[in-house]
Amino acid sequence: MTVTCRRVCSQPESFWRRETLGRALAFALLALIALFAPRAHAVEGLRLAIGDISHPALSANDIQLEFSAARSTLEVHIARLRLGDRSWRELHLSCPQASLSAQGVHCSGAQLGVHGRRLPLVLDFHADPAASRVAVELRLSSGAQVRLSLDDEGRFEAVLARLGLEDLSVLASLLSPPGAGELLRYLTRGQVNARLVWEPEGAGRARDSLTLTARFSELAFGTDDGLRAGEGLGLAVELAAHPTPAGWGWQAQVAWEQGEAYLHPLYLQAGPVLDAAGVFHAEQIEIHKATLALEGVAQLAFTARIGRADLSLDDLALSLSGGDLAILGPRWITPLLAPALVERLHFGGQIGAGLEIEDGRVQAFNVVFDAAELSLAAADGGRGFGFGPLTGHLPWLAGSSSRARLQVQGGYWEALALGAFDVNAMLQGQQASFETMRIPLLDGMLVLDEVELGRESEGWLGRASVAVEPVSMRLLTQALGLPSMAGLLSASLPGVRVSPAEITFDGALVMSVFDGYVQATQLHVREPFGVASHVRADLEARHLDLAQLTETFSFGSITGFVDADVRGLELVRWRPTSFDARLVSSAGDYRRRISQRAVQNISALGGAGAMAVLQRGLLGLFDTFGYRELGFQCVLAGGVCLMRGIDGSERADGSFQIVRGGGIPALDVIGYNRRVDWDELVGRIQRVIDDNVTPELH
Repeated sequence: MTVTCRRVCSQPESFWRRETLGRALAFALLALIALFAPRAHAVEGLRLAIGDISHPALSANDIQLEFSAARSTLEVHIARLRLGDRSWRELHLSCPQASLSAQGVHCSGAQLGVHGRRLPLVLDFHADPAASRVAVELRLSSGAQVRLSLDDEGRFEAVLARLGLEDLSVLASLLSPPGAGELLRYLTRGQVNARLVWEPEGAGRARDSLTLTARFSELAFGTDDGLRAGEGLGLAVELAAHPTPAGWGWQAQVAWEQGEAYLHPLYLQAGPVLDAAGVFHAEQIEIHKATLALEGVAQLAFTARIGRADLSLDDLALSLSGGDLAILGPRWITPLLAPALVERLHFGGQIGAGLEIEDGRVQAFNVVFDAAELSLAAADGGRGFGFGPLTGHLPWLAGSSSRARLQVQGGYWEALALGAFDVNAMLQGQQASFETMRIPLLDGMLVLDEVELGRESEGWLGRASVAVEPVSMRLLTQALGLPSMAGLLSASLPGVRVSPAEITFDGALVMSVFDGYVQATQLHVREPFGVASHVRADLEARHLDLAQLTETFSFGSITGFVDADVRGLELVRWRPTSFDARLVSSAGDYRRRISQRAVQNISALGGAGAMAVLQRGLLGLFDTFGYRELGFQCVLAGGVCLMRGIDGSERADGSFQIVRGGGIPALDVIGYNRRVDWDELVGRIQRVIDDNVTPELH
């Protein structure tokens, strides 16, 4: 028997009303089959040809159906099938065990092909158009199953059981859901079990509803660049939705139960639970209310609008309260703001925050600190610096100014303790201007004035004027664990510029010490917070009292005064790598005497070949000797100090004078070794101070 039908149509109806996809297809095909089924026993087979089926939810073209009663087989060819916005060409269903009767059509062990390619699955189905029931089961080669059913009330149910990654790839190639190809590209392992139920209005139900429960286990993913990866992920998803005039209203819960992930620069672990509700519109997703349970946070709530096409964040209103900085700092703040410092930056205290985004742009941001603490350990393992407890409010508004007020109870920089101070700033756009900050430092004051901070193309940049009101050198050296020194430290740095890569100083840092002064100019620091910090400066010292200096460092006794210059000083990780240093006697008329111990120590610094030359026979008669001048020069390069003595003192044999004698008895200290390893020289100085080296004099 052959039946030909050129076109089958249905009235326009809602996609998810009682005439659902499955019901529409059953009505179009199975009703025609059932019309002739009672006579199937009297014929050898049935051949059905339909030109077109048209429905708002689906369409099919050039349908060929052939049933053989003798072989109990069913063959279906569809040139083109559209369901919603998805379409397929050249569909072929081949069923080796089929039956056709008034109770409908039944098929077992069917094979399905799309566009000439056979899919690796087996299909069973039973359709009873008279009772409006359809049941479909797909069995994949891995043992996974997909079961679909439609009952006479229009209730549709889909169950996915033990679907692995390969199974998902098969279904994705068949159904082509949006974004499936991109998602499966990065998945490397995983399994899903899920249940989807659609229940139409009626039979005690006030409205249409859709529910989904799913569990994903042992998921793993990774991108080619290694910046996003996950392992052993376990997710539980619950979703309930219903159609509304505005779109699809929904409620969902997503619980991350197992595994860990790295989403550069964040390392994340299982634990968060998201509860959310909103509406799916044609072009965007509205989140009317959402809460996120997160370790280290008492409450985090937000609302949002997200573009469906590119998942862009259009609007967001977020509030956070009871944030534990000891947890949030290393997990979220440091990786996002300063990933290079993740091992050294530490936090404490509590934080609250709010954030507003409109049309993809931040409109407001505010942070409240409660006993917050911040510390940065030094790159070499030292104490570094820290501030806190800190309390206050930091607000920011786009398009208008706001004022930040913070109270800092104290801080430290290495061994130096800082007193309490206030921070008041005016915020405007990406610029901040600070009022003068006076920070107690020992018995003096660190004054920061004209402080400005702004974000430029190269990052955050800062400017300030810095002054140090006189600090006792005695207290300073004691705090730093250095030999006690008399005098004062003061500084005037009218121009300090700070960038992510460099700190530069205009002006001079001046220390009043040993009845003279030491001044640092041309000072700048590269990578100040990095492991390879680099410092450059020029130093100038004038009229330093040698008596105080040698007594401070247990070097013996020398009376008189010296001047010193260190040009092009460079420190890498706070160790000298190059400089040109010169030390000479200061000009003027003053008493110049040197003790025998000081002579011995100067000779010890000279190493092999250094010696003191004294009038024969007078060495044992004097404890101190007169001298006319002293001078020493060192040019450090490549770890070697190129040494010289007093200007014009070089001799034909290559030796040079370090101390030139004067008076009675006349004493000279002569050096012969012009190239000295810098680390060895530093070691000699340390041994002279610590062990009082006493080499033999010649």
